[in-house]
Amino acid sequence: MQTINLGQNGPAVTPLGIGTWAWGDKLFWNYGNNYDETQLREAFEASLDAGITFFDTAEIYGTGKSEELLGQFMQQSRQPVRIATKYGPFPWRLTAQSVSDALTASLKRLRVEQVTLYQVHWPFRFLMSQETLMNVLADEVKRGRIAAVGVSNYSATEMREAHRLLAARGVPLAVNQARYSLLTRQIETKGIVETAGQLGVTILAYSPLAQGLLTGKYAPDGLERPTDARRFDSRFSRSGLEKIAPVMHLLHQLGEKYDRTPAQVALNWLIAQGGVIPIPGAKTAQQARQNAGALGWRLSDEEVTQLEEISRPWL
Repeated sequence: MQTINLGQNGPAVTPLGIGTWAWGDKLFWNYGNNYDETQLREAFEASLDAGITFFDTAEIYGTGKSEELLGQFMQQSRQPVRIATKYGPFPWRLTAQSVSDALTASLKRLRVEQVTLYQVHWPFRFLMSQETLMNVLADEVKRGRIAAVGVSNYSATEMREAHRLLAARGVPLAVNQARYSLLTRQIETKGIVETAGQLGVTILAYSPLAQGLLTGKYAPDGLERPTDARRFDSRFSRSGLEKIAPVMHLLHQLGEKYDRTPAQVALNWLIAQGGVIPIPGAKTAQQARQNAGALGWRLSDEEVTQLEEISRPWL
């Protein structure tokens, strides 16, 4: 399978990854209710079978359960896997040592000695400066426990600062992970996409299917509604679904042309942006296989433009 580098010369990963927020998360996704470890193992194996070997997690997903499950699944597989995880800059983490300790704990749960990508989950500074934070991450790159450094939810200005601080240590900023989909395009108007391009930073697009809105599973007149925390999201109401109907209509049209699902078309649109890696979630083998169907083909430039134009209300 074709690969893409994280940053300009960082580790090579598959052009689509798997997000694992739902792996072990009871609060938002109701882990243990409609799906459990068995389904997640099947999703992991189906992803590998489809050639997708890049997984994104975080220490706070399921309070460590997501990392533990990934570590367990990797131990039972002989296929090399690329893992990205995240550090949470909580207010009680005051020193550089607390960052190293958090990394140590993540590595233990993942059962690895190095992660492909280590990201700062959000840009809250609290009582630790960005200089201290970026310096300790650079130290961990030198130690060999991190292959590449990334940030998440950083603004264009914050991304430039992180890039500058890391560059002073000879370490590139590889990634900014941000919410990005046809229905969440604010990172374009806020200059994050442009700045990432200028700095050679890859965008990891989380919630690339807008938490399921772009799958075609939910319709204004349909009976299906989310049973987890999304049921409180107004976007899944009848009026919310009516608002996105034009986008869904075009996704269905293009899906029929290419014999793909609306979700696969929506993911392909993100890949077509260049320098963007979508990381949709997968709780079952079926969802993992559907994600993989976004690869191996490409929307035409005209079709990419059509989707860009019809989704402009979400800029």
